[in-house]
Amino acid sequence: MSSDPDSIPPVDGAVRWFEQAPGPLVAEPRQSTAPDGLWVRCPGCQTILFRQVLIETLGVCPTCQHHHRWESLARLHHLVDPGTFTRHDADVLPLDPLGFVDGKPYGQRLTATQNRLGEPDAYVAGSALLLGLPVEIGTFNFAFMGGSMGSVVGELVTRQIERAIDRRVPTIVISASGGARMQEGIFSLMQMAKTSAALARLRDVARMPFISLLTDPTTGGVAASFAMLGDVILAEPNALIGFAGPRVIRETIRQELPPGFQTSEYLLEHGLVDQIVPRAQLRETLGRLLRVLTPSA
Repeated sequence: MSSDPDSIPPVDGAVRWFEQAPGPLVAEPRQSTAPDGLWVRCPGCQTILFRQVLIETLGVCPTCQHHHRWESLARLHHLVDPGTFTRHDADVLPLDPLGFVDGKPYGQRLTATQNRLGEPDAYVAGSALLLGLPVEIGTFNFAFMGGSMGSVVGELVTRQIERAIDRRVPTIVISASGGARMQEGIFSLMQMAKTSAALARLRDVARMPFISLLTDPTTGGVAASFAMLGDVILAEPNALIGFAGPRVIRETIRQELPPGFQTSEYLLEHGLVDQIVPRAQLRETLGRLLRVLTPSA
């Protein structure tokens, strides 16, 4: 997938409401007439890679070390200790408060995406151990409408932070998002303030750390709120991080942008992230940070 934010599905701009479902979502079986592709072209070096090789290397090209976008739950379970992750709030489902219609009604778009992915929305959160340390952790799913933040995503992030406050444990958010969800309008934008306020309580009440991990891409309302409020902000190599896309910025300011603009490396050079961590080193890095930053560790 392209790392150009202008190629990200048009999800920046709003949010959705939610309801408590009577039980877990059951996805319809995915129908396919052909197997998934066995080969992947690396956008970094153009090498044709066997998909199984990418799985074994955690989605990192063995030739040029390009970090491909990685399936969210695979990333989550790679980071936490095996068998320790307990998912919360999987029964919180989005609604369509605005009756939004673009190419097709928002409700239909939600249902189709839920059935295809077997997930209720674009965020998964729960409690786990990471190298033996208790943590509240959650991850965006970019495959769900570009990882856009609607009211359900904002609610799940907020609940995750509130559990960290109640349990007096650190929290980690793994961001991969095109921004706020336009189909939910103001309900989406409200989540920026809501999640940021929860982080202030984590700092002031529980005095526990928030570690923000930025992956490709982290943009829009997510980048403009909690993703950049970490006590420690980590990023994967060459991740796209920013608010508006480079093309929009160029056309607005009528100037050429610096080389590497809105990449992890550019943000590290300008003091906006604390460290770039290759994917294979993330688990150990997070564990080390948790031990240093958590008073009781």
